[in-house]
Amino acid sequence: MRRHFRACALVPSSPSPFPPHPHPRLSHGDTGGADPGRAPRDPRPAVFHWSKRFIIRLDLSCCVKVPGVNMVVDRIFSGIQPTGTPHLGNYLGAIQNWVNLQEEYSSVLYSIMDMHSLTMPKEPALLRQNILDTTAAILACGIDPKKCFLFRQSLVPEHAELAWILGCITNVPRLLRLPQWKMKRASQSNGGTVGLLTYPVLQAADILLYKSTHVPVGEDQVLHLELAQDIAQHFNKKYGEFFPVPKAILSTTKKIKSLRDPTVKMSKSDTQKLATVNIVDSPDEIVLKFRKAVTDFTSEVTYDPASRPGVSNLVSIHSAVSGLSIEEVLHQSVGLDTAHYKMVVAESVIQKFAPIRNEIKKLQEDKAHLIQVLEAGAEKAKELATPIYQEIRRLVGFQ
Repeated sequence: MRRHFRACALVPSSPSPFPPHPHPRLSHGDTGGADPGRAPRDPRPAVFHWSKRFIIRLDLSCCVKVPGVNMVVDRIFSGIQPTGTPHLGNYLGAIQNWVNLQEEYSSVLYSIMDMHSLTMPKEPALLRQNILDTTAAILACGIDPKKCFLFRQSLVPEHAELAWILGCITNVPRLLRLPQWKMKRASQSNGGTVGLLTYPVLQAADILLYKSTHVPVGEDQVLHLELAQDIAQHFNKKYGEFFPVPKAILSTTKKIKSLRDPTVKMSKSDTQKLATVNIVDSPDEIVLKFRKAVTDFTSEVTYDPASRPGVSNLVSIHSAVSGLSIEEVLHQSVGLDTAHYKMVVAESVIQKFAPIRNEIKKLQEDKAHLIQVLEAGAEKAKELATPIYQEIRRLVGFQ
């Protein structure tokens, strides 16, 4: 059931570990405006973890009023760069959560971040194809345009316009300290571009343009979300309370590591072809990659990421694709050596991706449909963004 009123995240049956909040507060409506009766901000941390078991916390501080309706809703925003068909880590770390969230929240926006992709050199023809392939993949994985707004970022120009406004209140030293800048600029011969330096500001604009309240993020994006939170607070201090401060939804799925080097995360840019499992890989390719996966000289299947990262990565993958807990996976694997266990994990991945792979192929054959989905989603996103952005223009003095 999709929830139109969410005062909290989900909890187990045991009592909540948090005391009741005596003064829950509501944020403004989508058109802005100050709320003279606001209570002080709750100082307790507000990071939600998404899993089969949930911790609940009563917290209305992030909610947004729907004009003319006596209820509150949360708004989800997230995006994915168009790198073509996603790999196993993309699916388990992000897309699988997207599918769950579209069922739980009534206001959900997912964007193909084509503007962000320009921070790393791309051939125009390849970018166009990657946009369509990424769209086909996330649709095949279960994203439903009837339950969310799925759109291409560049089709909503307010993203870039708001990024300029927010960039004018963001300090350069803060951007220079972000680890993504330090890491990615090293791969660019020119020492890094302005776009690469400022793309976290564009990320903030992506989120704040829709007054989003929650953002599903990976561990490597937490610092960027913190920047968006700080920018929202800075804007509110300068121009009056307007933006809700977005909160993180962190997936509890373990970070999926490279099959060839389990000390680093799985990546599409990995030069070792056997390191990354793509969701369109054939069964033979999947078997080969898992057979060649790096483990160690101990044959027993155990979970110890610090001392046995290779085997532990396989256990994490098996748990995520099967829906079993780590403990259940280990119980089922008693008596198996790692060579046989690799084939068990490979078979689980093959079964998980078989229907998705077939659906991707069907969708890729209908480019007109993919383009129509993205354009229709962009029109809906524009309808939501326009009144918010017009109010931003008024606040900063443009009108």
